[in-house]
Amino acid sequence: MNSKNKVSQFLRRKNIVFSVKRYGIDALSAMAQGLFASLLIGTIISTLGDQFGIKLLVQIGTYAKSATGAAMAVSIGYALQCPPLVLFSLVAVGGAANELGGAGGPLSVFFAAVFAAEIGKLVSKETKIDIIVTPFVTIFAGVLFSIGFAPTIGTAASSLGAAIMWATELQPFLMGIVVSVLVGMALTLPISSAAICATLGLTGLAGGAAVAGCCAQMVGFAVMSFRENKWGGLLAQGIGTSMLQMGNIVKNPRIWLPPTIASAICGPIATCIFQLKMNGAAIASGMGTCGFVGQIGVYTGWINDITAGGKAAITAWDWCGLISVSFVLPAIITYAISLVFRRMKWIRENNLKLDL
Repeated sequence: MNSKNKVSQFLRRKNIVFSVKRYGIDALSAMAQGLFASLLIGTIISTLGDQFGIKLLVQIGTYAKSATGAAMAVSIGYALQCPPLVLFSLVAVGGAANELGGAGGPLSVFFAAVFAAEIGKLVSKETKIDIIVTPFVTIFAGVLFSIGFAPTIGTAASSLGAAIMWATELQPFLMGIVVSVLVGMALTLPISSAAICATLGLTGLAGGAAVAGCCAQMVGFAVMSFRENKWGGLLAQGIGTSMLQMGNIVKNPRIWLPPTIASAICGPIATCIFQLKMNGAAIASGMGTCGFVGQIGVYTGWINDITAGGKAAITAWDWCGLISVSFVLPAIITYAISLVFRRMKWIRENNLKLDL
């Protein structure tokens, strides 16, 4: 047996698989869940505490947010199917990478956790003192990687995010379309739009456009497939995920056009007319109506702006913009376009049917 085959067998035995699916879909999606279970939910709890004057909620939320790096790293390790000692050791790696990565912490955590996880798997259960060797190697490799690369990765991610936000402020119409469509499509694809937004730190007007795009996909698919999927499908897609339609999109890509067109329309409406901004947690920009996290994020941003003195109060126009962009416009636009597509036979009976 040649050396190449030996290496391949060893990697297979260690469950190390170099693939776009494992890193670009599984790990990235898991990272978004880690962000949700720490930074996002912590922000929501803290906001509730601030609004109702409950100091305990503020304290709980603060603790949840402080665990962001660790939560992301462990989530990534779980997706990579790490052995227990490797998985638990990623707590330290995630904390280091998130701190050293600064504003671009999530992307730093992603690379550091993936690197440390795979290195840890290489040595896992290979010695009689595994309880010492595996945590040492995993933490040493991950933290060393973080020290060497996290600041650069973080700066690059935050710079790209800042460039997108700057461009959106400069050209709100054009960038409103681009951001809304791309982030919305990412939400429906089997990748994580939430992780992308968090990685880039996408807030402000760009974050508002991202919210619009995600809502257009979720609410759009929910409404236009109501005749096939009824109330179960409306709820599953409207406050769950439009990713459920991915199998149907592969069979008939034309069904993706109505919500995507709605994204292109709602994006500039959000940026140019309502000037909808996401100044809450960046991950909320890529959540849309999933658990109403996008809307909660916008509301949290309003509260942050008021506290910082940048906003006097939440106005009726603010609420009108949020409700219109999140629910009303995506539903009306997508449904209207879908009726035309059904008459043209671009969308046929049961093309949007889900197995619920």
